[in-house]
Amino acid sequence: MSPRLISPASTLPSRASLGPRLRDRLGSALRPGWTRSLLVRRVAATALVVAAVVVGIAGTRADGDVEVLVAARDLLPGQVVEAGDLRPRTIAGTAVPDGVLTDVAPTLGRTVTGRVRGGEIITDTRLLSSHLPADLTGIDDARLVPIRLSDDAVTSLLRPGDVVDVLTEEAEVLARRAVVALYAADPGSGGIAPGPTTAAPVLLAMDAESAHRVAAAGLDTSLAVVLH
Repeated sequence: MSPRLISPASTLPSRASLGPRLRDRLGSALRPGWTRSLLVRRVAATALVVAAVVVGIAGTRADGDVEVLVAARDLLPGQVVEAGDLRPRTIAGTAVPDGVLTDVAPTLGRTVTGRVRGGEIITDTRLLSSHLPADLTGIDDARLVPIRLSDDAVTSLLRPGDVVDVLTEEAEVLARRAVVALYAADPGSGGIAPGPTTAAPVLLAMDAESAHRVAAAGLDTSLAVVLH
């Protein structure tokens, strides 16, 4: 058998393989970049999700749980706190308000400044203390002054946190922007109670100079308030 002759041309690559069309070149150039960009986006999104989970878990562990005091039942303004009036509750550290009370002992015998609902977290502003006047007014030398208004109906309208001006019967302004710290409660609550023939008292927080003026005037004249 005679040997088969192979044409030299048949062993050479075709012109098409040596010179791919422009469309093929563009497709090959663009496809890897697009794929790479999609992969980068997916990896970045996954990394962000993982980071958020890690931060959330770390934050929860860092904050932890805190045991605070809450009202065991509804408490009335002027009521003196007793052991059975408060109970502990554990809450997340992120939910703890400023001034929260965590120890029962310092609260016993203190007076409730305003109505407290059962289950409400107890903070320092809910109980009378030497710091309460400053907390209410923002004035470092603020004082508490008990006054009796000439009209019981006005007294019944006042609530802790109300801002009032204090005047004499002659319309002389004795104090401006005093804050109601406590209004008279039911005598059965154990708080401040009115006498048999006198108006119910109201406890106001104000600066020291105004407090001295109001206290002196209240000895021999009836006082009135104007609500802001």
